[in-house]
This record gives sequence, structure tokens and C-alpha cells, in this order.
Amino acid sequence: MSTEVCVTSDAPLALELINVTKDFGGLRAVNNVSLKVRAGERRAIIGPNGAGKTTLFNLITGQFPVTSGKILLFGRDITRLPMHKRIALGMGRTYQITRIFPELTVEENVILAIQGLRPLKFDMFRPLRRHRDVQEKAHELMENLGISDKAKVKARELSYGDQRQLEIALAMASDPKVLLLDEPAAGLSPAERVTIANLIRRLPKSLTLVLIEHDMDLALGLVDQVACLHFGECIADETPDCIRANEMIQQIYLGGE
Repeated sequence: MSTEVCVTSDAPLALELINVTKDFGGLRAVNNVSLKVRAGERRAIIGPNGAGKTTLFNLITGQFPVTSGKILLFGRDITRLPMHKRIALGMGRTYQITRIFPELTVEENVILAIQGLRPLKFDMFRPLRRHRDVQEKAHELMENLGISDKAKVKARELSYGDQRQLEIALAMASDPKVLLLDEPAAGLSPAERVTIANLIRRLPKSLTLVLIEHDMDLALGLVDQVACLHFGECIADETPDCIRANEMIQQIYLGGE
């Protein structure tokens, strides 16, 4: 199915999907999806429940192997690379369900996320407070993401909105060049949704951002370009304004068909 692209750019490609397909037995969850995301771009992937959005994320990050097709990260073929190697090459992600250590403090969660990326430099018998460079980076992340005032609070005591902010901090610990956010506003109150949206807007402009979001209005307010999935196929790849004006997408998304 053809797609319309309403914008162009001379920026290099950060992420490219070429005819990506995923089958689970006899079920085709993702069908021949091709996307080009340029460096520094903000891209949303939207669609109704069951459209294949999270499966596509799992293919991009290496959690699932593709059935066919290719995935390129800054021109390098990462289709068969495991998750940890994709992280090392500059990819980070969050999940729809938060993945934090609830009994650790916010600061300890962030420190462990940073330290986990450099195990050869880590001495398990050395107090965490003596890893000054790690602590400094953790404090910088917490400050930038608006959770520094909760550094000593256990993660389980945070509001759900603060947990989502913490998870973004953990994903940013690897200094990703491409960050994938899986429904960052899911389950949040209206006030928390505003907070998380503002946080996403404050992320470095050099960061390439791809997000899944079921709330189309929120997603369209955060990105430059939008891909719409329906039954595993990319049926449109357009600017937010084009998506708003696309009657077919409105009907599909709002259940009009």
C-alpha cells in the first residue's frame, strides 16, 4: 500500500526499515513496513489497538527477530543484532509497562542504569557513592528530566507519572542517538500527560525520537512526522497536519469503519 510523505529533509537517515515483516505462526502482525526516520526527527507511530505498533518497536529494538526485511541504524544493518549491541550502537527505548526496580531509590535506579553500560569499570565491592563520574551523570539526568527532587525516594513510592519520567531517565542513561518511547502517556492523568509531553519536548534536539502513542492528539503535538499502522501495514506517512486532514485515518482511528 503506498504512503504519502509530506516533508523532505537533507538530514542523514538515523533509522530505516525496509519491507519489514513479522509472522507469529499463521498471523502476520507486521506486513511489509518501510519507514525512513532522519536524524533529529520526531516521529510518531499511531494506530488503533492491535495495529502492530508495539510489535514493530520490538522488531526495531531486537526483542523479536524479523521474518523478513531489513533494519538499518545510521546506515548499518542491525537486522540480526541482539538488543545489547543495538544499545551500544545508540538505540534506547522505554516500555508500555514500566521496568524499574521498585525497592531502590530514584537515584539508585539511574546509577544502576548508567553503570550497567560499563561493567568492566565497575567494582561491585566499591561503594556506589565513590563512583563520582557515575553519580554526576545520574544527577544531571535527574535534573534534566525533572526528578532530582525525588532522588532519595523509592521508586515504588512515586506516582505513575513520576515513574514514567524515571523510565525515560533510565533510557537516556545510555546516551542514545535514537530513542523509542512506547506509549509514554499511557495510564497518566491529564496533568501528568502535560508533564510528560513537556518533558519529551525538552529532550535534546539532536536526539532522534520515535514514539508510539494511542492518544493521537498528544502524539501529533510532539512530532514532525506521523506513520499510521492499520492491521500491521503502514497506510500513511505524513505530517501532523496531513494526518488531521486525512479522512481515512480519522475513520480508522476513531472506529468509523
